Amino acid sequence: MASAGSTLLLWLLLLLQSVAISTASSRGIRVELKHADTRGDFTGTERIRRAAERSHRRVNGLLDTGISSTATLKGDGIEGTATVHASTATYLVDLAIGTPPLPITAVLDTGSDLIWTQCDAPCRKCFPQPAPLYAPAGSATYANVSCRSPLCDALRVDPSSHCSAAERGCPYYFSYGDGTSTNGVLATETLTFESGAAVHGIAFGCGTENHGSTDNSSGLVGMGRGPLSLVSQLGVTRFSYCFTPFNDKTASPLFLGPSAAALSTAAKSTPFAPNPSGGGRTSSYYYLNLEGISVDDTLLPIDPVVFQVSPMGGGGFIIDSGTTFTALEERAFLVLARAFAARVGLPLASGAHLGLSLCFAAPEGRTEAVDVPRLVFHFDGADMALPRESYVVEDRSTGVACLGMVSMRGMSVLGSLQQQSMHVLYDLEGILSFEHAKCGEL
Repeated sequence: MASAGSTLLLWLLLLLQSVAISTASSRGIRVELKHADTRGDFTGTERIRRAAERSHRRVNGLLDTGISSTATLKGDGIEGTATVHASTATYLVDLAIGTPPLPITAVLDTGSDLIWTQCDAPCRKCFPQPAPLYAPAGSATYANVSCRSPLCDALRVDPSSHCSAAERGCPYYFSYGDGTSTNGVLATETLTFESGAAVHGIAFGCGTENHGSTDNSSGLVGMGRGPLSLVSQLGVTRFSYCFTPFNDKTASPLFLGPSAAALSTAAKSTPFAPNPSGGGRTSSYYYLNLEGISVDDTLLPIDPVVFQVSPMGGGGFIIDSGTTFTALEERAFLVLARAFAARVGLPLASGAHLGLSLCFAAPEGRTEAVDVPRLVFHFDGADMALPRESYVVEDRSTGVACLGMVSMRGMSVLGSLQQQSMHVLYDLEGILSFEHAKCGEL
């Protein structure tokens, strides 16, 4: 079991890093997020299908091992597992790494912690990416992390494991549920954002053997609740984002630290649910207490236990940036689908070409004329009323309108489509707040 001293040392190190990072974190940082599909010439139908495929890969990755996939930290005499999650991209962030700064594009992921990029050190196996590979030898600010460093300890599930040689680096191997994996060493570097804000001494994975892909990007920026995520390393207590509408190519703003200003008095707030722990480590996920779902004014007969974390740490309801279409535990999805179809009252249509299961044939092919019921998610202390465009997906080329949600086993995920046009604020001391907003004007 980890001693109080070693745990304190880890957090002190991270705190000192956040102080030394730069004054940028004290002022806050604004980042522009771009949807992964805005960088391609896709039709509306193609974007829906790609979003559905991405959502299915994401949730299937989460289901492969219950609530997460596995990672292994390898070193002299140590081996352990840590929770990591499907890396499928929905939103991408442009930033630069090293000194001089090398521009890269990375996946933003609220469901995992590690920051990593492909490295030419040299690279034994790298997948195609839009930017040149980052070469540590060409940066004046690159530094390896010692195997005995508290930062390396943050990768371990078994805190009693030790390295036998202090001079050794900190090797890691992370595998994600969608088949992507990265293998390399933990290091520290300077990250520079588009706003010009530079943060120093950020721990990241320098991957020299990588498989799969990260949707036309160079790596991943974890925003989860663990000590190696960007928000944890910055030492900020809040961040917020506002996703522009699904079919809008306008960038979505992300605010880190003080720039994540408080929302208006009209905002709703709900506490984060307690996270399940595994191996003494708190999960990366942001869990919420979903108490029920209403269609029009009718509360659906869904047992609340469906959305709760089990005593073994499975299940639960999380909010996620990497899943486009909200995924409901299959028992809840079936109840919602039946009630939704009964209210709509139109002939069912195939949504196989879109990757969605509940679709309707629009009268005279006019999808905008499909009359749908109101949909409300009831969280602990806050109701999230969804506007039509946040849960109805239209394919006007085939005259089909679909419920923009999917089914999964074991847990539920609030996806980015249902969060669009909503300013969502994460107070890392335990509260999630949200209100409808014009994201492009923030």
